[in-house]
This record gives sequence, C-alpha cells and structure tokens, in this order.
Amino acid sequence: MPLLLSLLALAPLPTDDKPEPAASKFFVYVGTYTGGTTGSQGIYRLEFDATTGKLSPATLIAVTDSPSFLAVHPSKKFLYAANEVGEFEGKKTGAVSAFSIDPMTGKLTLLNQVSSGGPGPCHVSTDKAGRFCLVANYAGGSAQVMKILQDGRLGAVTAVVKHLGNSVNKERQEAPHAHSINLDNSDGFAVIADLGLDFVKIYHFDKETGVLTWAKTDYGTARGAGPRHLAFHPNGKWAYVINELSITLSALDYNPASGILKTIQTVSTLPAGGDRKGASTAEVVIHPNGKWVYGSNRGNNTIACFGIDPNSGRLTLVGHQGDGIKTPRNFAIDPTGKYLIVANQDGASLVVFRIDEKTGALKPTGVTAAVPSPVCVRFVPMPPG
Repeated sequence: MPLLLSLLALAPLPTDDKPEPAASKFFVYVGTYTGGTTGSQGIYRLEFDATTGKLSPATLIAVTDSPSFLAVHPSKKFLYAANEVGEFEGKKTGAVSAFSIDPMTGKLTLLNQVSSGGPGPCHVSTDKAGRFCLVANYAGGSAQVMKILQDGRLGAVTAVVKHLGNSVNKERQEAPHAHSINLDNSDGFAVIADLGLDFVKIYHFDKETGVLTWAKTDYGTARGAGPRHLAFHPNGKWAYVINELSITLSALDYNPASGILKTIQTVSTLPAGGDRKGASTAEVVIHPNGKWVYGSNRGNNTIACFGIDPNSGRLTLVGHQGDGIKTPRNFAIDPTGKYLIVANQDGASLVVFRIDEKTGALKPTGVTAAVPSPVCVRFVPMPPG
C-alpha cells in the first residue's frame, strides 16, 4: 500500500460531532471554619449560573472539622480539604481529607483522611497530572506531599519539609509559618510562601516520585512583609505574591528553568489614604486571560484590582471594590472569567461581582448567598441539561 494511503487508513474517520459547549453552570464548594460560634459544620455546596450570575442557597454537603482550604483534582472527580486543626488522632498535627465528587449531584463522599504532617494546615493544592497532593502547615512551619491513588484516596507521603527561623515581627513572625504551597506552570518547582520567615522557599519537584529537593534559590521579601499566597501568571514568566503584614502585592520575574524569582515591583493593595489599622491581605488571583490580578484586603474590606502590563508584568491600579464585603478571606474567578465570588469570612456570606471585560473592574451584581464562616471558594462544572 502506498505510504499516503497507509497514513489515511490510520487517520481517524471524519465525524459530524461538534465539540461540547463550555459549561456555564457550576457547583460551588465552600470551605469554612467550624466550631465556636461560627455555626458551620463543614463544606457547603451551591450552584452558580455564569449566564445570569445567580447563586443557589447553600447546602451542607460534608461534615468535617474546619475544612478551611480546598483543592479540586484536575479530573474534577475528587476534592481535597485542609482540616485546619491542631490535633489529629491524638497527635499535634492537622489533617487532609479526600472526597469523591458525584458528577451529577455534586455530592461529596469521604474517601479517607490522613495527617497533614504538622499542625494548622491552611493551604492545599495538587499537581497538574493529579498524582500528588501538597499541603502547607501554618502552625507547623512545614509542608508535606502525598501520593493520590487512582481512586482519589490519599496514599503514601512522598516528601516532608520543615522550615526554621523567624523574622522581625515578634508577634506574627516568631517562628516559620508556611502559608501556601504551589507548583509552577510546568510542575517543575514548588514554592512555599512562609509568612514567618519573609521568604518564598523554592524546591525542585519530581513529577514522578513527588519528592521535594531544596533548590537553594529562595526569594526574600522585604523584612516584615509576611508573604502569604502566590500566583503564577499564565505565561509562566511572572508570579505575584501577596504580603499579609505589609499589605502589599509584589510582581516577580520568574525563571522556570532555575526557579529564581526577582522583584519587578511592589505596590500597596490599600486604597489611597486607606487605614492600615487592623488591615491585612489574604488572597491573590490572576484572571485567566492574564490581564488583571486581584488581591483581598481584610479590615479595609476591599478587593484591589491591578492591570498587568503584557510586556513587563508591572502593575497599574484599576480600582477597589468593597460593596457588601466583610473580611474577604478568599475569592475565586468562575471558569468563564465573567464573575468573581468573594468569601466574606466575618460576613457569613458569598458575594458575586461581574468582571468588566474591558477594564477588569468589579461591578456589584447584588447577588449574595448565606454561608457560615466561609474561607475558600472552588468551582466544578455541572452536567449539561
């Protein structure tokens, strides 16, 4: 058979099937703080329509202790929660819970729960292949990596790192406080923002084994800044770290080959003349289109929006939005890029803003939903129909 005919024979047959339209309806999972006077019992689920911006009432979907931060598996079949507690199974450590997600109903079923390797786990993430789960322990000043089994359960621990030291703020930086752990866009490096050290610690990440190896290229923030969360730009060349104590946002140049971060610019996240008393930052999120980055100001009760220069990564203030916001702990942009939903930790609610498609500014929609002590917001596509 001639080569051309052989290739044609191996080629897939043409089909009239059209690609499925992108989802416009989503399950929204909300992690919370439980206990005390919060009234929360665990993880809540709502339904969100990105064509209208409407939210359904919240439903308790999993009873579990202080599932403060959530991560959705790349397959959308599983969800992982950092149980931010100081003791688990009689030891001074927190926990991480694995849940399966029913694709039709959004129901969560507990698969297993394991030690986080240190007290006060406050951030959890996964690699892009869905093979490993990474958790940062705030009170423990440590991080741990666990294998994700085929059925979604958490398996063997593949790496543990423990930080040492302190910094200048004697109340908040008396010891290491690992506040987040993220992988870069290629899963080549893991970065841990340690509020207690004023460093973003950088580790080589082995995609096959889940092992972390210190890269010896740590990034130091200004003293007393308190780096909290970090987000990588879609282009993989820049990163943005939000500093809780100095109430600032730093744009960073990133070398994905070496893991080296360098400062481009640092800006205040507060409005001009904003009162610093009682203020602190919490979350940083980059819009999927790479044009804007958002940061939350607690105490000041606003979300700051900055435009990102497409050539340099530098930031230009777009504005602040505070309508209906009270202690914005975490927020997330829906997968369509049209809306931003804020978790009002002390406002016991979620509040929905529309994102201006030209400027990135946040516009109030008037849509809210009651959720007790919300801390983290995550989206999973709902089935069509």
